[in-house]
Amino acid sequence: DERTNKLIVVSLIDNLVKGQAGSAVQNLNLMCGLDETEGLMHPGIYP
Repeated sequence: DERTNKLIVVSLIDNLVKGQAGSAVQNLNLMCGLDETEGLMHPGIYP
């Protein structure tokens, strides 16, 4: 949000990070210059 200078991330549970949520995290990592798998190798948390 440019107005408040905050990054807003919305995610959901997908099929073991094989779906679009995992792809979105992977793409965001690449855009930010991070390792492609950063944050994707941790076990999922289910409520």
